This record gives sequence, structure tokens and C-alpha cells, in this order.
Amino acid sequence: MTKDQKVVAIQEIKDLLQDAKVVYVADLDGLNAAKSSDFRRQAFKQNIKVKVVKNTLLQKAMEQIDGVDFSEMFQTFKGNTALMIAETANAPAKLIKDFRKKEEKPALKSAFVQETFYVGDNNLDTLVNIKSREEMIGEIIGLLQSPIQRVVSALQNKSEATEATEEATPAVEETSAEAAPEAPADETPAAE
Repeated sequence: MTKDQKVVAIQEIKDLLQDAKVVYVADLDGLNAAKSSDFRRQAFKQNIKVKVVKNTLLQKAMEQIDGVDFSEMFQTFKGNTALMIAETANAPAKLIKDFRKKEEKPALKSAFVQETFYVGDNNLDTLVNIKSREEMIGEIIGLLQSPIQRVVSALQNKSEATEATEEATPAVEETSAEAAPEAPADETPAAE
């Protein structure tokens, strides 16, 4: 690889990393071409960008990123390396775990998720269980809606009960007025 090609490759990696909030580094070594293509296809469907990179170029690109110090991840840059970029925090971890139901690889080398570093494949289950932003917002909305729904339901039930009572009350009054015999207006009761 020429110096110009390296500069271009570093710039491409920097462009991927520049605004990335979810960065995974995985080991795809041992996957044949068909399995590797299948992994990439599944990643594409889940909106995860996968790029196989050279370790030294990845490290140089990460060193040039402003705002994030990726140095904790550098120790894992050995062997075959695939860079995975996603919007959802746990999507790459779920993809790796699902793929490993059939295969031994890919293995998680390290990850940068929600401003925290995770180093080593032993963190895969932790990363799978991280709730995505959308999941957390959904849970919060559900929690907020629950008391409101109870209040609205109670108010609706109360207004229905009030309407039912108001409808029943005039009917009773009319019935009692009709059933009562009318006293003649001329006659006055005799006093004894």
C-alpha cells in the first residue's frame, strides 16, 4: 500500500468515526467468504456499517479524532479487525451474538458505546443488554402514560356513572309522580 493509499484509507476511517457514538471492533478471522458475506449482509439489514481495516491505519485514524480518546481500544488491535459503526448501542452486539449461535466467530475485541469503553469478548452479554435510546424512551413514555391513563380512565368512569345516575333519577321522579293519586282540589280534609 502506497503512502497516498494509506492517507486515503485513514481519511475514510476518520469519516466513519467522526460522529459515531457506537463503535465496535471485532475479529472476523476464520470466517470464509460466504460466512463473511452473510455477516455483512445481516449487518447491512440492521443499518450497521462494517469495514475490514488494518490495525495501524485504524489506530492512526482514531488518534486524529477530536473529542474522544480511543487509546483504551488500541491494545485490542491485533490480527484481523473489522470496524462496526451503528446508531443503536446494542445492535452490533446482538448481531455478533446471533451470528455466533452457528459460528465461533466473530469475536468482540473492544467497543465504545455511550461514552464508555468495553474491552474483551467477555463484555458481549453486557453490551447486548444495553438499552438503545429508542427502547429507553419507549419505557419512559410507557411509565408516564400509565398513571395518566389511570386518571383518564377514572374520570371517564366517573362521568359515565354520573350520567347514568342523572338519567336514572328523573325517571324515578316521573314514575313516583305518576303513581301518586291526585287529591281533589275542592275537598279539604275534615278535621275531627
